[in-house]
Formats: sequence, structure tokens, C-alpha cells
Amino acid sequence: MKTFSYVITDNEGIHARPAGELVKLCKQFQSNITISKGEKSGKATKILAVMSLGATKGSTVDFKFEGPDEDAACEAVSKFMQENL
Repeated sequence: MKTFSYVITDNEGIHARPAGELVKLCKQFQSNITISKGEKSGKATKILAVMSLGATKGSTVDFKFEGPDEDAACEAVSKFMQENL
């Protein structure tokens, strides 16, 4: 299992366009990818789960990766977050 945390720096937080791109990226991997913020969590492959977190600028989101390609998934999602959010 791999994990990492990220503080949202985008002024609009996780809004529709990057949320959709994040979901699309996560669906490329076999590993289970969970995203959470505080008490809320869900599968990062579900747009409603990502949007319902209500992650705004300054929020910390946590990712958990479990599966055969967790290393590659963690690296790709980390890079995506740094470049887009």
C-alpha cells in the first residue's frame, strides 16, 4: 500500500474539469485508489466521490493506493495533482 497527501493550491479547488481528468487517469490503473478529505472518502475512479469531497484551496486530500500497479499509480496521480491542482 502507498499513500500521499496533497494540499490543494488551485484557487477553485477540485472543480469539474480537473476532477474529470483525475478520474480518467485513475481508471487507467488496476489498483484501488481512494481519495479522502477529513471524514469523507471515496473511490478516485468515481466523479461524484471526488466532487463530493468539497476540496477547496488549502484543503488537504489524502490518496491511498492498493494493488499490483500501486507504485505507478501513485507516481502518476502525484504528478497530476502537482501540475493541475
